[in-house]
Amino acid sequence: MKLRQLCLIGLCFWCFNLKSEQPETYTPYGLQNNMPLFYQQAKEAITFSMAWEHQGNAKQLQQKKRFTKWKKQARQVLFDCMGPLPPPAGDFDALVLAGEQREGYEGGRPYLAQKILLNITSFERIPAYLLIPEGEGPFPAVVMLHDHGAKFSIGKEKMVKPIHPSEDLEKECNQWSVQCYDSIYTGDYFASQGYVVLAIDALFWSERGSVEGHDYNRQQALASNMFQLGRTWCGHITNDDIQSVEFLCSLPYVDTERIAALGFSMGAHRAWMLAAASDKVSAAVAVCWMNTTEHLMTLDNNQNKGGSAYSMLLPGIRNYLDYPHVASIACPKPMYFINGSRDKLFPVQGCLDAFETMRRVWESQGAGDRLRTEIWDSPHFFSRAMHEQSLQFLNKFLQKR
Repeated sequence: MKLRQLCLIGLCFWCFNLKSEQPETYTPYGLQNNMPLFYQQAKEAITFSMAWEHQGNAKQLQQKKRFTKWKKQARQVLFDCMGPLPPPAGDFDALVLAGEQREGYEGGRPYLAQKILLNITSFERIPAYLLIPEGEGPFPAVVMLHDHGAKFSIGKEKMVKPIHPSEDLEKECNQWSVQCYDSIYTGDYFASQGYVVLAIDALFWSERGSVEGHDYNRQQALASNMFQLGRTWCGHITNDDIQSVEFLCSLPYVDTERIAALGFSMGAHRAWMLAAASDKVSAAVAVCWMNTTEHLMTLDNNQNKGGSAYSMLLPGIRNYLDYPHVASIACPKPMYFINGSRDKLFPVQGCLDAFETMRRVWESQGAGDRLRTEIWDSPHFFSRAMHEQSLQFLNKFLQKR
């Protein structure tokens, strides 16, 4: 019998023995709601190997020397995942573009509002708002970190009332203030209470936006291009915030031992990232951004849509640290976290789990009284009462008695 005939007979025999029914586990697709079908298995495979709680037994976790060593290692992991960063400017070379004296905001003291231009790194020269309270310094200071909000036409102006704005810009900023900040300009509020305030635009917002205009979908392209350059968008934003603190430290009227970070939404993410990354930040307030990978990576969470998440993503970091583990690098600094029970972006149980993770870290270092975590009956919103509590918290640790 010819070889070809033998092959055909063998093939027919093989096909005859194939089962006709499809396996029960078969599905004709590989993802749902932008998530791979194996997302649960992927989450279960994550061990967060660098988390402080995995660094020894209960007695070892109380050792200050051991914790100091862990902080150094964990911060290095954080920076490694951030990727290469632009070199420092060397000279900020700050130039005042415009200014105005403002009356006490919300019944506080008068302050000077300036729009300045500075070298944030050797790569970029950017505009910023600087508020200087009336009186005799040196003053405590706050880096004000604006939100995402899919609102890119304004950035620093979300935190500080713009100087000499056009009618349209003033209207836009006021509307955002009402929508997200309970009609308060957070930077002006703190400046009137004796804090030097600095607010910059994160890359992609306001005066650091695209030549072609503000477009939500450009986020993906920017993040992709940063990856192609061996860098990360989130790392770039964090480094700009670190350099913002360095700039404040260069000002003679700022007390370098009393510098805080404060932000809402993406600004809250920036706040605890900055507190973890810089020893020159003494305290932080993060409103409406803290959770866990377990509760964010689900089929119905906003995080799985991509888009807005790109500015807060560090490739590979989840192989080592979850969000509360990164924030814990800031321990034992005073840190205040607020989340809302009606915040659709951050599941409450994820907030509680993250808070408990951080609580164990601060308490292991005898600093439990320096960590404040709260769930408010609130949506994704920075209310007037939250502003008041944030001010009281920072005053407790940063204002001289």
